[in-house]
Amino acid sequence: MLLIERIIGLYAPHFCLGCEAECDALLCDNCRATLPVVPSRCYRCHAVTRDYSVCRQCKPYTPLRHVYVGVHYDGLAKELLHRTKYERARAGITTMVAQMSHLFSRLPGRALLVPVPTATRRVRQRGYDQAELLANELSSHTSLPVTRALARLGQEHQVGSGRTERLAHLKNAFRSKSAKQISGAHALLVDDVLTTGATLETAARCLRKAGARHIDAIVFSQAA
Repeated sequence: MLLIERIIGLYAPHFCLGCEAECDALLCDNCRATLPVVPSRCYRCHAVTRDYSVCRQCKPYTPLRHVYVGVHYDGLAKELLHRTKYERARAGITTMVAQMSHLFSRLPGRALLVPVPTATRRVRQRGYDQAELLANELSSHTSLPVTRALARLGQEHQVGSGRTERLAHLKNAFRSKSAKQISGAHALLVDDVLTTGATLETAARCLRKAGARHIDAIVFSQAA
C-alpha cells in the first residue's frame, strides 16, 4: 500500500464501495472477491489462449504477445477505477493491484515495467499519473523494476472514441525516453483499463522502434 494511504487510513479510514464497511481500501476483501476475473484469452478477439497470449490469427496485427488482464470493467471495478482516476482516491491503486495478484505468477521474470503515460493535462488535474502509481505498486509486489521509458506527446481525450479514432489520435502520441534501457529488453506495459487496444498497441510500437525485444502488457481491467 502507498505510504501516504497508510497514514491517511489511520485517521480517516475508507468505506467499501460495495458494502460500505469501514476498511483500509476502497473495497473490502469480501467485495473485492466478487469482481469478475478475466480468464486467459486473446485481448483482441477473446479467443481462449494460454497465459493471456495473443492468438495466432491476431498476432500479425499487434506488436504485443501477451496482455494480462485482471478483471472485467464493470460494476464495482468500474466504480473503483472512476474513483481512482477522477476523484483522487489513490487508495484505489492498492485495491487494483491486490485484485491483479492472480496474474503475478504468469508474468515474465526479468521484464521492465513501463507505465503508459497519461496525458499531461490529466496528470495536472488529478495530481498524479495512475498508470505510474500502478506500476510502482506492481513493482513492490513482483520486484520487477519500473522504467519510465515513454513520454506522452498527444493530449487527445480518448474516452468514448472508437478504435479508428483512437489510432488516428495516437499516431504520434508517444516517444521513447530510455532507448538504452529498452534496447533488447523485455518490456511489460502497465495501464489501468483496456478498451480498443489502440493505446497499448501504439505504445508497444514505440518501444519496438526503441529496440525492445519482447513487449507484453498488464492492465487492471478490460471493457467488454
